[in-house]
Amino acid sequence: MHHTLSQKLEGYEALTDEDRLALDGLVPRVRQVGPRVDLIREGEAPENVHLVLDGFACRYKVLPDGQRQIMAYLIPGDFCDLNVFILDQMDHNIGTISQCQVVDIPRRSIDEITARYPNITRAFWWCALVDEAVLREWLVNIGGRPPSQRIAHIICELLMRLEAVGQVTGNSFAFPFTQTDLADSMGLSSVHVNRTLRELKAHGLISLKQRVLTIHDADRLKAYCGFTPNYLHLRNSRWGGRRAVPWVHSAQRG
Repeated sequence: MHHTLSQKLEGYEALTDEDRLALDGLVPRVRQVGPRVDLIREGEAPENVHLVLDGFACRYKVLPDGQRQIMAYLIPGDFCDLNVFILDQMDHNIGTISQCQVVDIPRRSIDEITARYPNITRAFWWCALVDEAVLREWLVNIGGRPPSQRIAHIICELLMRLEAVGQVTGNSFAFPFTQTDLADSMGLSSVHVNRTLRELKAHGLISLKQRVLTIHDADRLKAYCGFTPNYLHLRNSRWGGRRAVPWVHSAQRG
């Protein structure tokens, strides 16, 4: 599973063998974490950076009335909190959705690897910038799209992100999210999510069996919700195309 991190980062920046070896050094010990477990809670002091190697997690907040708002899904290869260890305390929670393999990386290790490996540092910058771009798109999703398109859009996003780290087979991928998870992510009720999923199935766009979601016509689903993948900034996806990296070409010319 260690290669998942390198695979994700190479979606943003070309890495050398030395870079990959250094990244392997960030993953000395992997721990198993069950579903619905908090990795860190709001108000706690972040000491380590959490990396998801397998499974699904999320960022979320809980309102005073107990209502939960999910603000991001975290998939294999994702850092849960790459930059927040700089802060004194967490302003949100990070919890698993499914069984996960997680690595706890000391902040010292992040400081050391970014000081020595510029390609990895740039890839980390991309990770942080894409996290912000995804959050912006989620805001647009909740505020500007009708419910059926919100769900379709997040499905398209998951397909692309999971495909970039080798977690998709024939347009099928693990989908451990409950209707409550989707409701708490998209500003909907569970009843509305249920109705929307039935509509997407009735249109022949998706099927969902035993926590595996299959997209039957990716282009139709993409058109249905107006999905544009530019905010994910992926080079190595069949939808994204490869992005030229100016500093690589400049170095080659030099």
